[in-house]
Amino acid sequence: MTPPARRSPGFLSKMAASSGRSGRRLWAALVPAALLCLAARAAEEPSTADFDVRPGGEVHSFSRSLGDYTCTFTYSAQGGTNEQWQMNIGVSEDNLLFSCSVWRPQGKSYLFFTQFKAEVKGAKIEHAMAYSQAAVGGQSDVPLKQEEFEITETTVSHREGKFRFELSKLVIVAKTPHDEL
Repeated sequence: MTPPARRSPGFLSKMAASSGRSGRRLWAALVPAALLCLAARAAEEPSTADFDVRPGGEVHSFSRSLGDYTCTFTYSAQGGTNEQWQMNIGVSEDNLLFSCSVWRPQGKSYLFFTQFKAEVKGAKIEHAMAYSQAAVGGQSDVPLKQEEFEITETTVSHREGKFRFELSKLVIVAKTPHDEL
């Protein structure tokens, strides 16, 4: 049996772009699946760490590094009590992609986020998505509306005046620098 053809990361973006309005739904399904594949094929062991998201209105940050790459989640939240969240980072087997996921394993967060930003260092964001609800127990991921957040080469962050204060998950796939032969 012949193994399936490997497709470049650009394949997914072209596929999503060509699907127009349904592209966002396609990304909502494809990005988490791509991250699972990255984690399963990681050259360095992927790293998952628990941390508390603390309300109180102060700005807090949590960072993890793997080799030359770092992911930092910075936020401010109000209401309720501490929530346990997780950050997972991994590098693909070919060292071309770095992934970072930040989420609440219980699904929906009950905190009121006044701001958020996830930043990667050592790589440039290829694809990213933010969710108001993370998939758990038969529930589906619920993506934020595109106007609620913005993506740059190295960050995913809330969009002032548009973000509706709900966040439960962030997913980033970033392209690592590599030398062409």
